[in-house]
Amino acid sequence: MALVERYKDFSVAGVLAHRATAAPSAPFLVHLDAVLTYGEADDRAEALAASFSSLGIGSGDRIALILPAWPEFAVAVFAAAKLGAVIVPLNPRQTPSDLRYMLRHSSASCAVSGENVYGVDFLQVFEDLLVDLPELQYLVTVGEEDLWYDDRIFQWEDLISAGRGRAFAGSAVAPDDPFAILYTSGTSGKPKGVELSHRNVIHAAAATADAVGLTHEDCVVGVTALFHVFGLGPGLVGTAIGGGRLLLQDEFGAPRTLDLIEAERATVHFGVPTLFATELAEMRDREVDLSSIRVCVSAGAPMGDEMARSVEDRFGAPVLIAYSLTEAAATVAMTTSEAPPSKRHFTVGRPVPGMEVRVLGEDGSPLPVESVGEIAIRGPGVTRGYYRQPRETERALDPEGYLRTGDLGMLDDEGFIHLVGRSTDVIVRGGFNVHPREVEDRLTSHPAVDRAAVVGFPDELLGEALCAFVVCVEGGVVTGSELRDWSRESLAEYKLPDR
Repeated sequence: MALVERYKDFSVAGVLAHRATAAPSAPFLVHLDAVLTYGEADDRAEALAASFSSLGIGSGDRIALILPAWPEFAVAVFAAAKLGAVIVPLNPRQTPSDLRYMLRHSSASCAVSGENVYGVDFLQVFEDLLVDLPELQYLVTVGEEDLWYDDRIFQWEDLISAGRGRAFAGSAVAPDDPFAILYTSGTSGKPKGVELSHRNVIHAAAATADAVGLTHEDCVVGVTALFHVFGLGPGLVGTAIGGGRLLLQDEFGAPRTLDLIEAERATVHFGVPTLFATELAEMRDREVDLSSIRVCVSAGAPMGDEMARSVEDRFGAPVLIAYSLTEAAATVAMTTSEAPPSKRHFTVGRPVPGMEVRVLGEDGSPLPVESVGEIAIRGPGVTRGYYRQPRETERALDPEGYLRTGDLGMLDDEGFIHLVGRSTDVIVRGGFNVHPREVEDRLTSHPAVDRAAVVGFPDELLGEALCAFVVCVEGGVVTGSELRDWSRESLAEYKLPDR
């Protein structure tokens, strides 16, 4: 039986509990020199859930996760799922103002954060946020600091120790109950909280696992962002569904990924095109044993035919292209290793089981095959809507349940999806959406800048890079580096102009 059928009525916590019962000593999470088995991960999730419960956190409460791809992130995901709580995964590289907005909008009552991540002192950041956000009652920190001075701040290991062996009132979680709120800029440039149910995430994760033939013998590499829908779904939950081993990386980078492939004999390589491109560049100067890799999966941004062929030649394994959307809990469609190169490299494959795809004209009516229009999707992976934004939800979802993606494409007569662009003004830089208007507004707020225009241009590593054209006010003088520093004060690093 396919995994997508076997797990269709599971909750996310049920997936881990099932694996922990069937193979408790099998390795699940690998990070640096530490390995957590399925049984150990489930035990730690149980303990954390008990401690959360003792703080009054339960069904429907929002728990923000502001962590790199650490084991603590994964354990917190499953602990929240045991309680019926809703996770809010947030990028640790977001600016404090963006974090404040998302924490406030999601009404998060608890946050789990590293003490110091990517050089940012999150204890200092949260000292301000806890004052500004009265609904944020608790902070759980991962690190070594002694936090006795505040009764709302708890250390991770203290909660794990306190919860061991303690019973708690878990929630009877149904597959269609909410599981996560993931923030995406979507088509408007403003953050929107995509609500995903347990069924949404498990369907997309299991469908991806089926597509790559993931089993307990596999070792997955390339997952560097669990706050991203592909890392959370196919990466974390999908590996658990298949019973495999997941190599967690807290830094994006080719050298570390290649080291892990060799040391751990990884078999399945997930990644954005930027990661594969930097790996190819890294391997010009070093020899790497890639013989264990049996399949590569690229998602998050388009991968050109030339790069796909280069990756296949160097890795000696097929490259599968996944069409992934946050609003679809990750995978909408995917190529297969059996497809001919003309389909495997020039399309994003056929829809995964259960997903339906239409191509719409400007008036919203379905178009025949081989016609270019906006792609609309419906199926078990598609979001229930945008959190606290009913008008945005109504605009995105039609009465038949089809989500308008904003992507332009066509269906050919064999059912393969061809993507040709975006119907909205968005640049996909290294797998992240950047809206030019947001960057332009920041640039024009500089006193020396009169006008600005931001465009995307092809880049071998990033897919698309950002170029800002700036017109100064009369007599104004400013340098490119000064404008980057100015932009950095309110924009995340991935939104800064490259030129």
